Amino acid sequence: MSESGIIAFRPATLADAALLRHWDAQPHIIASHGDDDWGWEVELARTPTWREPWIAELEGRPIGFVQIIDPAQEDSHYWGDVPDHLRAIDIWIGEVTALGKGYGTTMMQIALSRCFANPDVTAVLIDPLTSNTRAHRFYQRFGFQFVEHRCFGDDHCSVYRLD
Repeated sequence: MSESGIIAFRPATLADAALLRHWDAQPHIIASHGDDDWGWEVELARTPTWREPWIAELEGRPIGFVQIIDPAQEDSHYWGDVPDHLRAIDIWIGEVTALGKGYGTTMMQIALSRCFANPDVTAVLIDPLTSNTRAHRFYQRFGFQFVEHRCFGDDHCSVYRLD
């Protein structure tokens, strides 16, 4: 378990599927990453070596989700043909009551620390919706640089990279 202050990460498990489905139905989540069906029951039952799914907890209470993947190894090839030594992060706060309190910043700090703890990792990618300008500012504060606009399925995204 990773810890930073009162935020801790624990592995997401199949037991978290109902919670994650609940968060997926929240208006602020839909606005931040669309209404994609993550297929939680299927995905959480799988444990590929290229993915780390985490539940972020505030003093033991789940408040968010973080997923770190190796985009070169990811089996759906969502990111396309990318070089080795990258990571990609999905991150969101599921509970609306936890928004705007700095928890997302702490969650991202923990996630980036996990990514760059591997000395082979050279950069981290993220893909917020182009319409999610609040997320763009959040990532830019961490030093992420805009790379390109890109469509992933029906989602119009802005790809950012942190070296």
